[in-house]
Amino acid sequence: MNGKKIALVTGASGGLGREFAAILAKDSNIEEIWAIARNRKKLDMLEKKLGNKIKTFSVDLSDINDIKRFSGQLEESKPDISYLINNAGYAKFCSYDELNIDESTNMVNLNVNGVISMGLICIPYMKKGSHIINISSQAAFQPLPYQNIYSSTKAFIRNYSRALNVELRDRGISVTAVCPGWMDTDLYNRAEIGARKATNNFCGMVKPRKVALKALRDACKGRDMSVYSFYVKLAHFTAKVLPQRAMINLWMHQQRF
Repeated sequence: MNGKKIALVTGASGGLGREFAAILAKDSNIEEIWAIARNRKKLDMLEKKLGNKIKTFSVDLSDINDIKRFSGQLEESKPDISYLINNAGYAKFCSYDELNIDESTNMVNLNVNGVISMGLICIPYMKKGSHIINISSQAAFQPLPYQNIYSSTKAFIRNYSRALNVELRDRGISVTAVCPGWMDTDLYNRAEIGARKATNNFCGMVKPRKVALKALRDACKGRDMSVYSFYVKLAHFTAKVLPQRAMINLWMHQQRF
């Protein structure tokens, strides 16, 4: 392997992914940032803003065939992947029956299958000291009615990442599940569909840059989970000591369902 040392960021065109790309673009040890998203226009804007260190790829990570096609770029370039940041994903705030089959399974395909697939194609290009950062969520700590599929996918990512961290230990590759609470991003625009019952209380909102900086620090320390802010840490502690039924009731009360 003699390619460039890169950081690969999915969902890089906005929000938390854009913050990761911006931070790593200033890292002198990283030669290129491979920014992946679906929206070509937003990727072009990212490249213009962050400079020639950014290399962009329009890929639909909910489509396994698109991911397989992208793997050809890795085979051709044979990069040295220092960071794989699986940030792409989305939520819907609604009841299970307000999404059709395609919408429901697409969320699982992107939030879960996309993360697994990107790991499988990227790990062969990672050396000792490399890091995988998978974006989970505070929503992973408990079942959440009326954003059920989203919270379930994030619970998978949390468990998957922590277990994968053990499996890759002998190779010197760390895996960190990042579990942010509410962040000031565009996730809500896509998540809100005018449902009869929908998440409406966004406690503890923070800026995504702070989450990204904490995640990178925790990854470099080899931690298998990264939790930013007192509010989310309290939620994590509470979810460990209270029965899940009690946590569900607290969620329902907080959201005034």
